Amino acid sequence: MHRLPGPSGGVAVTAAVQPVRRSPPGLRPGAGIWYRESMPYLWIKAFHVVFVVAWFAGLFYLPRLYAYHTRHREQPAMAQVFMEMERKLLRIIMDPALGLTLVLGIALLVLSPHLLRQGWMHAKLTVVLLLIGYHVLLALSRRRLARGDYFLSERAWRALNEVPTLLLIAAVVLVIVRPF
Repeated sequence: MHRLPGPSGGVAVTAAVQPVRRSPPGLRPGAGIWYRESMPYLWIKAFHVVFVVAWFAGLFYLPRLYAYHTRHREQPAMAQVFMEMERKLLRIIMDPALGLTLVLGIALLVLSPHLLRQGWMHAKLTVVLLLIGYHVLLALSRRRLARGDYFLSERAWRALNEVPTLLLIAAVVLVIVRPF
């Protein structure tokens, strides 16, 4: 609001004129950043989240299976059951979920390349690279355990089980809060 002298010496109040910010076609404003509003983008984002959840389910559960496997290493029948569970979890659920998470995430970035200019996205992509490294560590560990190489203790596997939780917290805070 601006105060200007009126014609009879009084004060006239006028509203400040705000420039109209027009969004490009197919985009809507939100928290100072433009988001894609198109249906294909939203479908891709929805399935990206679904596959992230499936991948994390495996990241949370596989180290726990390794802890149980390590605990029962002296019982061949139990060890065999755990090896089969570990193999199926990794190959049938985790690997496809990781692949689809990455493909859909890349598709989202192709549709919204402006996100790559934001600091929070760089940090999130760093978290994703750490999660991929953790996934690879778990896959290599499965092979070692299948050969009978119990290179970590049950306690160590339980401690490693917390890594994806911390990385998930970081990723969610970066995406939702966008601190930088």
